[in-house]
Amino acid sequence: MTVLATFARVHVDDLDTALPVFRALTGGEPRLRFTHRGIELAVIGGFLLLAGPPEVLAPVRATQATVVVDALDAVLERAAREGAEILAPPRAAPTGRNLVVRHRGGAVIEYVEFDAATRAAAGLPG
Repeated sequence: MTVLATFARVHVDDLDTALPVFRALTGGEPRLRFTHRGIELAVIGGFLLLAGPPEVLAPVRATQATVVVDALDAVLERAAREGAEILAPPRAAPTGRNLVVRHRGGAVIEYVEFDAATRAAAGLPG
């Protein structure tokens, strides 16, 4: 398994209002922008911005980072070997597939395996 990117997750009140701040901070434009399960998301620089109503964001607030990997199944195997808890098993996502793991020690990480189109849009190796 190779880590292709790591994004700090930032919850914002309104994505359109927050984006100018992150454009100035990163010097870039959003590489990805989409909606999933009522949450608006944007990838800009090393950040994954999430916006939505509090009740929609509540289930994802405990996730501390999003890590893009080249092989999601390898993450699942490693998590099992290390005694991690799978909070959300592998499932389809708008960008490919994802899963959420609570590692020993308490870190909660979302792992994503981008599909080819999303990798290209994000500027990641194919």
